[in-house]
Amino acid sequence: MGQLFSDTSTDEDNGDLVSSFNAYFKNIKTENKIISQETIKLIELQLEKGNIQGAYSLISDALKNIGDAPINIAVTGESGGGKSSFINALLGIEPEEEGAAKVGVIETTMERTSYKHPKIKTLTLWDLPGIGTQKFPPNAYLEKVKFKEYDFFIIVSATRFTKLELDLAKAIGIMKKNYYFVRPKVDVDLENEKKSKPCIFEREKTLERIRSYSVKTFSDNKMAVPQIFFISNYNLSDYDFPVLMDTLIKDLNVQKHHNFMLSPPDIAEAAIDRKHKATEQLIWLEAFKAGVLVTFPVVGILRDNDVEKLKRSLNHYLRIFGVDDESLELVAKCLQVPVAQVKEIIKSPHLLKPNREETLGDKLLKYLEKFVSANGRLLATGLYFEKTFYLQLHFLDTVTEDAKVLLQWTYSKH
Repeated sequence: MGQLFSDTSTDEDNGDLVSSFNAYFKNIKTENKIISQETIKLIELQLEKGNIQGAYSLISDALKNIGDAPINIAVTGESGGGKSSFINALLGIEPEEEGAAKVGVIETTMERTSYKHPKIKTLTLWDLPGIGTQKFPPNAYLEKVKFKEYDFFIIVSATRFTKLELDLAKAIGIMKKNYYFVRPKVDVDLENEKKSKPCIFEREKTLERIRSYSVKTFSDNKMAVPQIFFISNYNLSDYDFPVLMDTLIKDLNVQKHHNFMLSPPDIAEAAIDRKHKATEQLIWLEAFKAGVLVTFPVVGILRDNDVEKLKRSLNHYLRIFGVDDESLELVAKCLQVPVAQVKEIIKSPHLLKPNREETLGDKLLKYLEKFVSANGRLLATGLYFEKTFYLQLHFLDTVTEDAKVLLQWTYSKH
């Protein structure tokens, strides 16, 4: 299946591999790549030289860094400002779920508290005490909350940004860390305005007035105006939440792109597509790494360990895209329909279920033929890709489509 490749490859073989590697990443935006442009160039250089082991090692190191890179996000703000609900929104979980930040608790947070993302084990959100409390005075705040540990800070305020929060932003900037201001209850502001002035209420004009007021806060304090994100903790697809996610991804270290791109809830097709592209890159890199050392194709039926690998991969995709059994049960509960009705509209739960007419192995080989027919015989010129990688891509495509179907179906039910 395709041209073979080994350490005794020709210059033509090397050129094919370089072209394939370059062509794949060329059409991916820089902010969406899960490895840096510098690493891409280094891998291409090793391939040009015919140093297959060198290219293999670079890809292996890059994949390990992607999987192990921790992401720590600090969230701070006054009690009652919507901070807990915002943390839960980033975690993609409901307040009553295990591991959620408690919503509606009025006492001030006196210790920093960590919240692990339920699906991305390397991602941790830190709920920080508000600045200016007796235990956390302004002049010692950053040191006490261990500011060096965080990738960036999010300062949450429901109404206005206080002098202490502005001073905190200045200090974070001096420490060369990124910070972002978030107003998480803009929907409440709009609703209140609509109730008080029903005859003259205009949504866009009201939003612009709130934004102007926020901007004025910074200019009055002789500060450069940062990006300010208006969001609704309970309707993430509205307002600036998608823009906030785009901004955070862009500003993160490239090694952390992959896991963070998988973290947001599937609030729009663009978010689902971004997860798909991030996961596809990981599969493609794993396949390329395996392929450069293959000296002959493995033929015949899929082995037992191949099927187990595919099961693990499928379960991972189902969980990341919210199409696993637990997520489907939550959707069914929210919409008050039987979970069987939810499963009827999607395909992925049936991918690894054999039927009377064919074995699981036969079914997988049919998927393989279908995918290769639709996507071309090879994913990289001069390279042998194992069957499992083609099937992983087929599974990923199916789960992605299911996530979109589920998103549209959920919206239609509301």
